[in-house]
Amino acid sequence: MREVSQLVRPAVVQVTNQQTVLDRLNQPFSVPAGVGSGVIYDDQGHILTNNHVIEGARSLQVALPDGRSLAATLVGADEQTDLAVLQVSGDNLPVARLGSSAQLEVGDWVVAIGNALGLTGGPTVTAGVVSALGRTVQEPGSSLSGSGGPFLFDLIQTDASINPGNSGGPLVNLAGDVIGINTLVAGQSDFGVPAQGIGFAIAVDAAKPIADQLVSTGRVVHPFMGIHYVALTPTLAARLGISATHGVIITEVLTGSPAGVAGVQPRDAIVTINGNDLQDDSALAQIVDKAKVGDTLTLGVQRGSQSLSLQATLAPAPS
Repeated sequence: MREVSQLVRPAVVQVTNQQTVLDRLNQPFSVPAGVGSGVIYDDQGHILTNNHVIEGARSLQVALPDGRSLAATLVGADEQTDLAVLQVSGDNLPVARLGSSAQLEVGDWVVAIGNALGLTGGPTVTAGVVSALGRTVQEPGSSLSGSGGPFLFDLIQTDASINPGNSGGPLVNLAGDVIGINTLVAGQSDFGVPAQGIGFAIAVDAAKPIADQLVSTGRVVHPFMGIHYVALTPTLAARLGISATHGVIITEVLTGSPAGVAGVQPRDAIVTINGNDLQDDSALAQIVDKAKVGDTLTLGVQRGSQSLSLQATLAPAPS
């Protein structure tokens, strides 16, 4: 653990999100809006972190464990995968090695490094094991929208302690390779019971292609259907006269979107895609996420007592 810490910790930075607010005289001034973590992963000074760490920033400041403080440039960010890439310039920047998450097994030792709680003295190191693999978790949504955030897929679950400020920091194996980006911690179960020892990291094999696209073009192109929806419940099914017991209920169809062109309407229930049952509301998001722009999906739809088969050809998501 000490060797891993000595190898990777120098490349783990504190990211301070500076935002502009107005004082009582309506004069703008800059304040730190939040602190997270990131990891320098190449000799060009690129830093991999979470989108929610840098979201809304007017400027970004990066602090290295060696005491240096550097202004950072946002290269690109992707809300859907909660990843972002920053860049700093400096001499002899420490670099952490990105590994592969493909060989991870449940029970493997891992180390989480990050600026937990924004405490002074540099990044905190915690250790644990891989508790589970392939998890799907929905991020918290905006308090203004009242809806949940994007679904994140194929996450690494770990019991290595992760706290506010750890977001964007690396999850590392005992070879010192970054195998995940720490992203969120479970606060409570669906029944309101407090959770303990459950944190989630984006697998590095999923993060690397996103980082490469952000460095190359500044954005990531995702397939897009153009709907908002909620999970189908027995109560909703009874209210809408639908016999299905699984799937999603469409709450909004965006004008001109692939779903709109296909004929999907609000109050429709999508119960299958390409013949596969949608067992929960994350299943639809995962199918679209794994598809490509231009793919055509066959939607099994219930509209009251009617059963329909609609064809939706996925378009690039709007920027």
